[in-house]
Amino acid sequence: MNKPASYGIAALAALCLALALSFTACAVAGKTAAATVTIGESAHFTEEEIRAAADAVISKFREKFSGCELTDLWYDEAYAQARTEGYMRHGRGSINGVAAENVIVLLSNYTVDASGGDGSLNPNSTYTDWNWIVIRDGKTEPWRVDDWGY
Repeated sequence: MNKPASYGIAALAALCLALALSFTACAVAGKTAAATVTIGESAHFTEEEIRAAADAVISKFREKFSGCELTDLWYDEAYAQARTEGYMRHGRGSINGVAAENVIVLLSNYTVDASGGDGSLNPNSTYTDWNWIVIRDGKTEPWRVDDWGY
């Protein structure tokens, strides 16, 4: 007895779906479990605010930096204030309507495995003093990563 052509197409579609899901499930997230988070002193933010911003960075790193491992994440107020001023004058802060008091800049170090992350990073390398610009809509709103890089 011959099977209808639609049976073969349905089986092929099911196989393709299963393969696609298995590749998605195997996507390697950025590693953050061993990262050292250092909260520096601040006259502008509470320790809780800085930790919440750090959590936003860690979440974004896991999501976007496959093949990489976050080793250090920290807040340095003097550096952060200078970078915030630049962001507000020349970066997206000049156009997105965020207030300077709702911008925090964190720094990080991370390593990249042989894959080069998403292909845009140098394989088998270490990135140091990487900037994370984290913003919120207001003092009681959650932090979100707006930009990163050097």
